[in-house]
Amino acid sequence: MASTIQSNTTFVKKISAQLGFDYCGIARAQRLDEDARRLETWLSKGFHGKMGYMERNFDLRVDPAKLVPGAKSVITLLLNYYPEEKQNPEAPKIAKYAFGMDYHDVIRAKMNEFLFELRNEIGDIDGRGFVDSAPVLERSWAVKSGLGWVGKNGNLINKQNGSFFFIATLITDLELVADDPFARDFCGSCTRCIEACPTDAIGSNAVIDGSKCISYLTIELKDELIAPEFKDKMEGWMFGCDICQDVCPWNRFSKPNHTEAFLPIPELLNLNTAEWEEMDESTFKTLLRNSPIKRSKWKGIQRNLKFLPAKL
Repeated sequence: MASTIQSNTTFVKKISAQLGFDYCGIARAQRLDEDARRLETWLSKGFHGKMGYMERNFDLRVDPAKLVPGAKSVITLLLNYYPEEKQNPEAPKIAKYAFGMDYHDVIRAKMNEFLFELRNEIGDIDGRGFVDSAPVLERSWAVKSGLGWVGKNGNLINKQNGSFFFIATLITDLELVADDPFARDFCGSCTRCIEACPTDAIGSNAVIDGSKCISYLTIELKDELIAPEFKDKMEGWMFGCDICQDVCPWNRFSKPNHTEAFLPIPELLNLNTAEWEEMDESTFKTLLRNSPIKRSKWKGIQRNLKFLPAKL
C-alpha cells in the first residue's frame, strides 16, 4: 500500500512537470479551521468590497470534502507568468498576468489533461480542478503544500522565484504523500509593499482591504464610476496593478515564463491612452476575445481610462 501511494505521488509530480507547471506541492485534505476564522473576520470588516461571491459558499471554501466527497489530497500547482517583454511607458498600465491569453482557459485545459492522465494511469478516481474561479483558498493550500508563504501584500511568495505565478488547485480522493508545509515567513521587517501601495490597501498588520485595491477598482468593481477619492491614486493602471509585486525584493528572482499562450498581445504593450479611448466596442471584443481584460468589458475600460493621469 505504501509503495502504491509513493508511486502515485511520483506520477503526480511527473505529470505536473510534463504539463509545464513550475511547481507542484501536495497537502492532506482537511478542513481549514484557522483560515475559516481569518476569512470570517476579513468579510465582517467589509474588506471584500462589492465582491458578494466571497460571502457565498463559505463552507465550500474551507472544507475540500464539500467540493470532492472523500477528498484525501489537495494538489497545488504554480505556473509562472512573468513576461520578458515590457509595456511602452506611455501605454496605460496593464497587470503582467493579462498580457497574453486568459489564464483561466490555459490552465483549465491543463487541469483537464492532468485528471485524464491520472485516471488513465491509476484508475477511477474522483477529482476537481480549480483556478481562481471557485470557492477554494488556493494560497492557504499552497502554503500547506510547501510552495511558499503569503506575503504582507497577500500574494503567495516562492523563495526561489517570487510571486508572479498563477495558482491552480486539484482536489482528489487519491491518497498521496503530503509535502511538508512551508513554516516560515521570509518577509521579515520589510514593508516596501505597504509603503508603495498608493491607495493604502495593505494594512500595517498585512491584512488587505480589497475594497481599496487598484486591481479591485479596475476589474472587480462594476459601478459606473470609481469613487473620487481614488482619482489621483491610480498611478496609470488601467487593468489590475502590479505595484506591490514590482517592489517586492523576492521578485528579483523572477524569470521569464516559457508558456506560449502567455506571449503578450502586441497591442497591449503599445496602445496609448488616446488609442484605447477611440477604440469601439466591436474592436475591443475582437482584439481581446482571448484576454482576461475582457472581464472588465469595454465600458469598464472606458471608465478606468478616466482615472489615468492627464499626461498619459
